[in-house]
Order: sequence, then C-alpha cells, then structure tokens
Amino acid sequence: MPDRSPDRPSDNRPPDIHLHDLANPEFTEEQLQMIEGTSAMATDINISLDALMAAAREQTGLDNFGEDEYAEPLTALCKSIEESGWLSPMGRLGSWSQLTSFLVNRLRLENLYKQNPEINDVEVKAPIIIAGMPRSGTTHLHNLIASDENLRSLPWWEALEPVAPEGEETIDGRVERAQQGIDQRNYFLPHFDRMHEMTWDHVHEEIHLLGMSGSTMLFDTMGVFPSWREYYKRTDQTPHYQYLKRILQALQYLRGGERWILKSPQHLEQFRPLTTVFPDATFAVTHRDPVSITASFCTMVSYSSRMSAKLPIDLHRLGNWWAQLIEDMLTACTRDRHLLPEDRSIDIVFHEFMADDVTTVAKIYEIAGQPFTDEVKQGMHTYMEEHPRGRHGRVAYDLSDFHIDPAERREALLEYVENFGIRLES
Repeated sequence: MPDRSPDRPSDNRPPDIHLHDLANPEFTEEQLQMIEGTSAMATDINISLDALMAAAREQTGLDNFGEDEYAEPLTALCKSIEESGWLSPMGRLGSWSQLTSFLVNRLRLENLYKQNPEINDVEVKAPIIIAGMPRSGTTHLHNLIASDENLRSLPWWEALEPVAPEGEETIDGRVERAQQGIDQRNYFLPHFDRMHEMTWDHVHEEIHLLGMSGSTMLFDTMGVFPSWREYYKRTDQTPHYQYLKRILQALQYLRGGERWILKSPQHLEQFRPLTTVFPDATFAVTHRDPVSITASFCTMVSYSSRMSAKLPIDLHRLGNWWAQLIEDMLTACTRDRHLLPEDRSIDIVFHEFMADDVTTVAKIYEIAGQPFTDEVKQGMHTYMEEHPRGRHGRVAYDLSDFHIDPAERREALLEYVENFGIRLES
C-alpha cells in the first residue's frame, strides 16, 4: 500500500457552492456603506512612484531605499494602473496602500542592513523551490514541507512585514495587523477560505517579498494591467531575484533558519534567474490539467476582484486575461524546463501527488539531500490531521462563467500536457 494521505474532506464539511454573483457582487447594506466610505477616501490618491516614495518616507522617517532596481518597474506599473481604468475607488486605495507598504518594508530593510552590515555575510544555502500554477498542488506540497521544523519557511505575518517597525521588540504587532487584514478579507470574501485558506501564521509564498523589489506576479492579481504585463515579460528578472535573496539573508539573521522552502507560480517563467541567483537550489515543478487550473484560478481571482475592480466585473475579459497568463507560464515552463539541474529537479504530476503525497515529498528530500526522518514524516501526517483538506467546503468551478472554451484551452496547451504526461480531468 502507498503511504497515502488522501484528499479527504472533513466529515462536517459544508456543502459545495457555486458563486452566482461573480460579475455583480451581492453586498450587504453595511458592506455597501463601508465601500462608499472607502470611495470618498480614494478621491485624491496619486498612484505614482514619487507619491508612493513620499508616503513611505513619511510613515517611517527613513529615506534610504537602497539600489534603484525597483524604480523602473514600479513606474511602469503605476502608469499601467492609470491607463487601464480597471480599479474601483476601493481598488485604487488598496493598490496605493499595498505599493506603499512594499516601499516601507524596503526602507526598513535597508536601515536594518545599515545598522547590521554583517547580514551581508549570511549564506542562503540550497533552497528547495516549488514552481507550479495555483491549484496544481503547490499549496499542499508547500504546507507539507514547511511542517518540517528543520526548514525555514515564510509565515504570512512575516511576508507582510519582514522587518518590524522601529520600537516593536516582538512579533505581536505584526501578527495582530496580519490577523486584522484577514478579518477584513473574510468580511468581504466569506467564501475565500474554500479556495485558499489563510491564517496569520500560514506559510506563504515570496511574491510579497519580490514586491519590495518592484516586480512580482502579485501585481497581476491586482487587476488587468496590459502594459505592465508587457513590461514584465520583456524585462530580465534576475536583479529582483537577487534582491529577494538579500531579503532572505535578513530574515535568517533576524529569526534563524538555514535552508528555505520557497514557492511561487511566477517561478515557472523565471528558471534562468532562479538558477543564476540560487545555483545550488533543488526544484519541484508541479503539473495539472491546465483546464482545471484555469477554471479554478479564474474563479478565485474574479471573486477576489469584487474588492478592487469596477463593477460589474467583466468576467469575459478577466477570464481570458488569466487564461493567457496561465498559457504564458506553462509555455515558458515547457520551453525552459531543461535549464533546471537534472540531478536536483523533479516533475510532480497532480494525480500522482494526491494519491501518494508524503512519498512524493520523500522523493524531493532525496534529490535535495534533506533528511527525511520518521519525525519529519510524522510531522507531515500531524499537519494533515489538523488541517483536513476541504474542511471549509468547496467552490464549484465552471469555465462557462468566463465564456472560455475548454477544448480551445486544451488545444492551446497540448504540448505542455503531452510533455509532462498530465492526466486530463474532464
């Protein structure tokens, strides 16, 4: 028998639902009043690099942003946000706040380095890097490996604020602010945990850290910004991964850890920068039927967009936008997979991983040279017992919500499917 931890639901799992209000969200009166209040606050927002930098300086009392690799991409992003007209007033306020926080975090980081130059000597050794699309098993795989206390992972509160504000000696303030953000999200998006559960301490990917360098896939989730995407695709991301490494050095210095487990969908397009910056890394590349990925991810993004997009949400445009982004990333993965070191990389097909997840992790540990002890194995089983998959219920996904033809998507990504031996799900 395989060492199997099945994709089992909680016995008390709520029934599955279909979200019928993706285009025209149904808000309560109280929520509408809050949205209206936010709209008034957004009237005078200036989304420009100069304004964001000024706000970050004012919030921190600091003025050293370090090297300027962030400036060009953030300028391109701000221009694209204004050109697109995609964001609602609430979305503009949220984007301004998010981008300002990245620059605030950058100021704090550079100040930390100034006070502690020995951070430059911290080594980021042989990280284990997961590259795969959302809904392809990456979160489950990430959580399993992160349950191993011998590895260093990134909790949500630390992703939001890697370096504490001046005067905060414990993590309590950052934890509280992270929880407040989750509470606000749950207020407007009560079904989000069905698609991607979040807690203040859950392990997170490094897209927020990359945001501090001004270039991250996170920006794609904020709205439909065509000129930003064009800029990102034609720009070498190596300097931004180098800055990510700089952040990881600081986090090791502050809270310890010797070997990172990292994860992001954007890595599928960035195998060359990754192998340049982390030449001793081990890579786990996850794969799943792209039609299933597209259906579920488009649903999650459109549901989240009710907090940021002008209404009604153009589901056809949003769905096809993400269908193309997913195609771009999977095509890049197919094209560049050979760049990963043969002896330190592994492809993980979704149906095989779900059938035998802990054994799959053991294979990753083997090529990574990471001890897979009975204690580590038991920790993974304990994690799954405490976090049963599907315990919040699930959302039914349907590509017809976005006027996307599954057959067309399957044909567009046939080379990817055949190259990695992916089982079709419908």
